[in-house]
Amino acid sequence: MTRCAVVGAGAWGTALADLLARNGHETVLWAYEADVTESVRTARVNTRFLPGATLSAALEVSCDLAGALAGASLVCLATPSQHLRAILRQGAGALAPGAVVCVASKGIERDTLALMSDVAASEARGHPVVALSGPSFAAEVAARQPTAIVAASDDMAAAELVQDLFSNGLFRVYTHDDVTGVELGGSLKNVMAVATGICEGAGFGFNSRAALITRGLAEMTRLGIAVGARPATFAGLAGIGDLVLTCTGSLSRNRAVGIEVGKGATLDEALAGKETVAEGVTTTRSALALAEREGVEMPIVSMVHRVLFDGLAAHAGVTELMSRELRAEQDA
Repeated sequence: MTRCAVVGAGAWGTALADLLARNGHETVLWAYEADVTESVRTARVNTRFLPGATLSAALEVSCDLAGALAGASLVCLATPSQHLRAILRQGAGALAPGAVVCVASKGIERDTLALMSDVAASEARGHPVVALSGPSFAAEVAARQPTAIVAASDDMAAAELVQDLFSNGLFRVYTHDDVTGVELGGSLKNVMAVATGICEGAGFGFNSRAALITRGLAEMTRLGIAVGARPATFAGLAGIGDLVLTCTGSLSRNRAVGIEVGKGATLDEALAGKETVAEGVTTTRSALALAEREGVEMPIVSMVHRVLFDGLAAHAGVTELMSRELRAEQDA
């Protein structure tokens, strides 16, 4: 039995904590919200973020960050990406010597344009860092439906530890050493899901969605190569796998926000009343800034940015994509 801590009790963090507990590991889930702690402790369900999923009786829950981290050999971070640095900075002193830090948050930090594994490495110096990504809706993981994801690290022993702790007969974890590619795939697919939602909400059909997904993958790969990722990574679970899931699945928060915006809602209206985070909204700003820094053309990301933040009408944004200069498919 391994002591594990999961930091962040949103849908994904809760599902991962439940998975670890059901795998027989001593697991504590840290929640920022007191009502979530109470709900999990008394009713064995996270009614706020993962309703309908009965959680393992063995799963502990706490609002005490230092207490949750104490003695944990694995610390899994599943906070919203823009809060990860502050929360990890607050708890870094409580990390056990040699603890592996597993980053399940997906995003690009707004100010620094750092990937989440880089944020973790800078705030938890001396600890091996593993990025966890791939096609996985929290509700389906909690329902114990077959799922496959990727654990990526420069430290293969750390990646294999994460693989071993999370894997079971219904949850399969592959290891990978292209941390940048795995992380970037997991971050950018959220922006592409917003794009496909906008397209759908504006009344476009399956042809349009297929084009956006395929060209979105080309954009993701292009930026990945520019920052040192391997192109083949984007053909795997953390690339095309997660991209297809998030762009087509009815459980996708990012797609749902895009659909509302595509139908004419403002971004504030589309986000109103939603407990869960649509990371693609924040990542759109970061992704565009990173692309501009690297001199990489990302027309779909640019379109999403203009629709979300600059008032461009959804239908006009999609039409502009179709009106771009003609070129060879492998050229751009």
